[in-house]
Amino acid sequence: MIDAAELLHARSWLAAAANEFLCAELETVYDEVRRETERVKPVCSASGRCCRFEEYGHRLYVTGLEAAYTLARLPAPLTREALDAARQAGGCPFQVENLCIAHTIKPLGCRTYYCDEAAQEWQKDLTERMLAKIRAIHDRHGLEYRYGEWRGMLGLLLEATTS
Repeated sequence: MIDAAELLHARSWLAAAANEFLCAELETVYDEVRRETERVKPVCSASGRCCRFEEYGHRLYVTGLEAAYTLARLPAPLTREALDAARQAGGCPFQVENLCIAHTIKPLGCRTYYCDEAAQEWQKDLTERMLAKIRAIHDRHGLEYRYGEWRGMLGLLLEATTS
């Protein structure tokens, strides 16, 4: 069971995800990531390994604001059933046939993670620098900063919309 304080934080992230000014700040960070990534030119084979967490032994971590931003911009709402099915399968609820249906609205971790072996060093540095900028957005707007596992954060936000 999720406690009342967690639900309040989740609701504040969802409200923030509707604030165009605040989201423009987040999009500025995402745009900076895009520019830096284009400069490095990592290889993406569109294998879908990045979204199959259990199979490839990694996790995606996001902030509350990032998860809310993604949920607020989905073309169709995420359902509890779809999230539970993704958890059961060990992957991301937005992966369909090795492709991401949330590609343009994905969180930082998805924007900086590449299976490309040559990408390992620069992606860690880029992630840390951009995460600090995202944390600053949380701080400037008085939002609780939480960094949690992707599917868990999505579940918390779904719970906040239904309770």
